[in-house]
Amino acid sequence: MGVSVSVLASGSRGNSTVVQTSSTRILVDAGISCRETFKRLKVLGEDPRALSAIVISHEHCDHVYGLLTLAKKLKVPVFMTGATHQVWARAMRDENGVRPTLERLEIFCSGKSFQIGDIAVTPFTIPHDAADPVGFTFRAEGVKVGVATDLGYVPASVKDHLRRCEVLVVESNHDVEMLRVGPYPWSVKQRVMSRVGHLSNDALAEFFTSDYDGEAAYVVLAHLSEHNNHPELARKAAEKALGPRRTLLLNRVMLASQTEPLEPIRL
Repeated sequence: MGVSVSVLASGSRGNSTVVQTSSTRILVDAGISCRETFKRLKVLGEDPRALSAIVISHEHCDHVYGLLTLAKKLKVPVFMTGATHQVWARAMRDENGVRPTLERLEIFCSGKSFQIGDIAVTPFTIPHDAADPVGFTFRAEGVKVGVATDLGYVPASVKDHLRRCEVLVVESNHDVEMLRVGPYPWSVKQRVMSRVGHLSNDALAEFFTSDYDGEAAYVVLAHLSEHNNHPELARKAAEKALGPRRTLLLNRVMLASQTEPLEPIRL
């Protein structure tokens, strides 16, 4: 079946993506409930119990909300950095102060690749206000997939990791003007716009214009704010920036949704 990418949910209320081959299925983040994860996988015709592993980018709730229940039900390895695990476990303590246990915890370090089945996973550091946040690239069968959301800007190291991706799932969180006049408190607006916040439509467009290699067959705009963005604003900014690089086959722009899974991308 080759390599497939399925974005189950993307946004401030939960993020979850599946990268899979014929023999390995990796859940990237577990930001929606176990029940909703199972439901959305079944909508796509996938068996949730066929998942091979869960990898976690960082400890914020919209990336780990369903993690504990999913890990208990599926009994699959859970991969995260040591710092992410410490902060997550501390936040998940019960009323007696007891921290949760992940039976098959695997600790990785940013910058060091590891293998899950036939998929090579490379985590890389991203600028975000979390303990040890990472993006990922996944390589299998000659295909490279990049996933980079929750980053305040695109540093040179991230640009390097995102080169030569056939599928690029990347943040297009907010329209700057909508955020400025929107309902969030000023402190939250400052956080979102900071260099450890979230990537705006304009910032992503700048990346596409100046540093993107143009090689992805599919570009998925992810983590769109429901209050401070509009799908068509994000799409138009990306398509304009991609400009002449776009063809019928290259750089097809897709929009990930908070409320329903995106049509699987198959390569």
